[in-house]
Amino acid sequence: MSLIKKEINSENLPQHVAIIMDGNGRWAKSRGEERTFGHKNAINAVRNAINACNEINIPYLTLYTFSSENWNRPTDEVNTLMSLLAETLLLEAEEIFTKGLRMHVIGNLDKLPAMVKDQLLSVVDLTKGNTKGNLVLAISYGSQSEILNAVKNISSDVKEGKLEVENIDEKLFENYLYTKDFPPVDLLIRTSGEIRISNFLLWQIAYAELQFLNVLWPDFTKDIFFQCIVDYQNKERRYGLTGDQIQIQ
Repeated sequence: MSLIKKEINSENLPQHVAIIMDGNGRWAKSRGEERTFGHKNAINAVRNAINACNEINIPYLTLYTFSSENWNRPTDEVNTLMSLLAETLLLEAEEIFTKGLRMHVIGNLDKLPAMVKDQLLSVVDLTKGNTKGNLVLAISYGSQSEILNAVKNISSDVKEGKLEVENIDEKLFENYLYTKDFPPVDLLIRTSGEIRISNFLLWQIAYAELQFLNVLWPDFTKDIFFQCIVDYQNKERRYGLTGDQIQIQ
């Protein structure tokens, strides 16, 4: 067993970890390769994150797979990413199922190529009865758009008389988000050394611990993930209270 893994307190695990997988392009360029080379070599890092979560029984893992802004990248890179996603789904579907993981997808799937969308929904359907853990892929996802759509849908329900304005609160609002069936994010990890959120789960990370790692995504290992959990457990989460109030509880 990993020495770092041994430090983890199984009674104080985050229920939902989200990862911004950044640095593929820089990893490739540092090796004299095209950006797409980095994306192709990032699959092991994805496996490491999934396997690490699975090993210590973290119930929800969300991976920022493809943002709504990523559609603005060069066409050849977008095409490579879509092809790689389709290929990876074919290769990994059985493994995801065997591990007992249920896969979910959030984002504007209508923008995806039909083949990719069909494969995603196929794996979602294949794994819908699994209960060991939840793998959430954020694809063609943007948090501002998600929040805006929620506002539009709430407004429509108010207009149609299905909802009273006085009944709108945080809990109700969350029911209009893609993530309505998931717990809030406890830990957000971003690789590559960048310190920003990049339009990812803005509502859901309201009280999350944020960790920004000076590691490029293809170099991400299970031990790095385990260290993130140890660091998370060393933090005092106060939710607006004082440290003394937390200790009294």
